[in-house]
Amino acid sequence: MKINTTIDGTKKLNFEVDEKNPLKGNFSGEVNEIKIIENLGNNNLIVEKQGKKFRVKLLKIDSLLKKVILKIDGNIVEVTQEDEYDVLLKSLGMGAGAIKKVNDMKAPMPGVVIDVKVKAGQAVLKDEGIVVLEAMKMENLLKSPIDGTIKSVEIVKGDTVEKNKVLVNFE
Repeated sequence: MKINTTIDGTKKLNFEVDEKNPLKGNFSGEVNEIKIIENLGNNNLIVEKQGKKFRVKLLKIDSLLKKVILKIDGNIVEVTQEDEYDVLLKSLGMGAGAIKKVNDMKAPMPGVVIDVKVKAGQAVLKDEGIVVLEAMKMENLLKSPIDGTIKSVEIVKGDTVEKNKVLVNFE
């Protein structure tokens, strides 16, 4: 399904939504329009698509990686733009897709888990606090290395962990 939208009348976003997973997509051509019902300010919008309304917040624009991070009705959505040059670079293993995908977060040191701030299925943003680990009588807030979704949490409050123990897995 292809969608065309304009934000604030200046930025046009054309993207294709994967039918199997509507929360993932790529920029492409124009077909169906999303209507902006209300601009709530501070990067918040109410939009309508085929009679259904959605609350959308623009969280981040990464022009270098050609990504836009949106929060749609509480779900984190990452939209990536690809043109013919990006596709060519990716096929050669040189594009943004060549960046290593982060699958998990490991303990950087041995310690005791003081707090677990996330649960499986929860969407997190890069640098959001995930786990508080006490090591050498100091509390360390371990932050998410990526924008993503927690697949599983491998520890609970009070666990003693060794260095490189997997704390959480990402989808």
